[in-house]
Amino acid sequence: MKNIFKTVNTPISHRTVFIIWMICLLAHVSFNVLAQNPAITFTKEGEKQNAFISEQTKTQLLACQGTLNYPKSVERFYKEKGYKLVWVEKQNHNRQLAPAMMILDCVSQFGLNRQDFHAAELVYQKVNILSKEPDILGGGQRAIFDVLMTDAMITFMNHLHYGKFNNVLTPSRIDDGGYGDFNAEARLLQLMESMDFYNEIAAVQPLSKEYDDLQKYMHLVRGQYLEDSYEFPEESVKKMTINMERLRWLSASQTPSLIINIPAFTAKMKLADAVYIFKIIVGKPSSPTSIFESKLAALTAVPDRSVTAKMFIGEVLPGAIKNPGYLDNNHYAIYDTKGRFVEITAKKLLEIKRLPKGFYARQSEACGNTMGKILFRLAEASDIYLHDMPLPKLARLPQRALSNGCIQIDQAEKLAGLLLIQDGSPKVRSLLHTAIASDKTTDFILNRSVPIKITYLTCEMIDSQLVIYKDIYNQDRALEMAMYGYERLLASDKKIKAISFKGIR
Repeated sequence: MKNIFKTVNTPISHRTVFIIWMICLLAHVSFNVLAQNPAITFTKEGEKQNAFISEQTKTQLLACQGTLNYPKSVERFYKEKGYKLVWVEKQNHNRQLAPAMMILDCVSQFGLNRQDFHAAELVYQKVNILSKEPDILGGGQRAIFDVLMTDAMITFMNHLHYGKFNNVLTPSRIDDGGYGDFNAEARLLQLMESMDFYNEIAAVQPLSKEYDDLQKYMHLVRGQYLEDSYEFPEESVKKMTINMERLRWLSASQTPSLIINIPAFTAKMKLADAVYIFKIIVGKPSSPTSIFESKLAALTAVPDRSVTAKMFIGEVLPGAIKNPGYLDNNHYAIYDTKGRFVEITAKKLLEIKRLPKGFYARQSEACGNTMGKILFRLAEASDIYLHDMPLPKLARLPQRALSNGCIQIDQAEKLAGLLLIQDGSPKVRSLLHTAIASDKTTDFILNRSVPIKITYLTCEMIDSQLVIYKDIYNQDRALEMAMYGYERLLASDKKIKAISFKGIR
C-alpha cells in the first residue's frame, strides 16, 4: 500500500490512507449485507430504487402468509408481475389505488364485511403518505401495504363472485387455482391497466336478475337510507345480505332455465323473452326438499302405472282400509272414472268399497302416492322428483310445504309445453296431449337439456319491493351466525327485544 501511494505526486499521510481504506472496506461490507437483507431506499424525491424490490416483495409475501385470505392467488399475481410492487407506484395512486380504496369503503353496499379486507392496515392515512411523503414509509411498510391491497382486491372479487361461505367452491379450493369459472388474480392483472377500475371490478358479480335487484336495493339502503339516518329494519338488511350470499353460490345465469325457490313456493321458467311463474308444493320441514343444481333431460307423460281392477278391489282397497298409511307407503293413488284424483279419508274409503267400479288406482315409482300426469326427469339420478300437482286446489294454499320432499308443479302441462317449444319441438306438444288423453305412458327426450336450480331464498325484490318469506326449514340462522358472528348477533337480538319491549309498554 505504501509503495503505491508514493507514486502519487501529492503527498498523502498515513492517516489519510487508513481512512480511505476503511471507507472501501465499509462499502464492501455494506454491499454484502444489503445483498443478504435487501431493503428499499429512496432518493430525495422519494422514488424507490428498483434493485431490491422483488426480494422485498417475496419477503413480505412469506411474512404475511397467515394474514392473507388467498395467499396462493396473491403469490401467483406477484410472480406474473415479476414481484414488483403495483399499488404504491406513483402513477397508480389516482388511477387504481383511489378506486380500490373507494371499493373498500363501500363493501357493505355489496353485502360484504369490511373486516374481511384488512380494515386496520388499508387506511387513507397511509395512502396520503404514499402520495405526498413516500419516503416516510420504510420499504417493508410499502411492500406490506401493497401485498395486503392485492389480497383485499382478490378477496373482494372472489367473495363477490363465489361467496365467502360456498360449501362447494370454498375459499381454500379457489385459492388452489383451476376451479370455478372465474380467476380473480388473472382478472386483477388485467384491471391494473383498466381506465374504469371500480365498475370493471364490480362486474364480477352474479348476472342473475334476482341478485342484481337485491344488490341495487342494498346499495340504496346502505348508501342512502342508513347514511342519511333513515329508519330501515336491521333484520331486513341481514335477510338481504344472507340471500345475496346464497345467490353467489349458483352457477352463471342461463336462459332457458327453471329456477325453483323453496320458501316462495314458486318455480320460474326463464326464456329469452319472458318469465313464467308456477306455484309449487315442496317438502315438509320433517322431509325437506334438497337444494341442488341439475338439468331437465326428459318428460314422461302418465308416469304412474295403472293397477288392474282385480288388484284394486282385492288388494289395494282392503290394504288402505286396514292401514291408513298403506297408500302412501306403496305409492298408490285413487282416481274416479273421470280421471280426477281422490282425496282419501276413512269415510271415503268405505264409500269406494260400496261402489268400487267407479274408481281405480295408479302406482307411482316414488315420492308419495302419485306423480299426476307429467314427470320431469333430471339428467342425474336424484331422490327428489319434479312432477304434476294431482290436486290443483292445493296451489291456492299460502303455505305449501306439504310433500315428502318432492316438488309438485301446478299447470305442469303448460310447463311441459314451454319446454318442448324452446327445445325446437312444438309439434311434439300435441303428441304429449294425446298421450295424456289416452292414458299412455310416453317418454319425450329433450334435444337440449335445461338447467334447473333448486334454491332457498328467504327474500327477493318484486315490483321494487322487498318481499320476505317464512324460513320454513330454519336455514337462515346458521348462515347469519357465520356471517355476523355469534356474539354480535346475541347483542343485536337483545337490542331488538329491548326495543320491542319498550314499544309494548
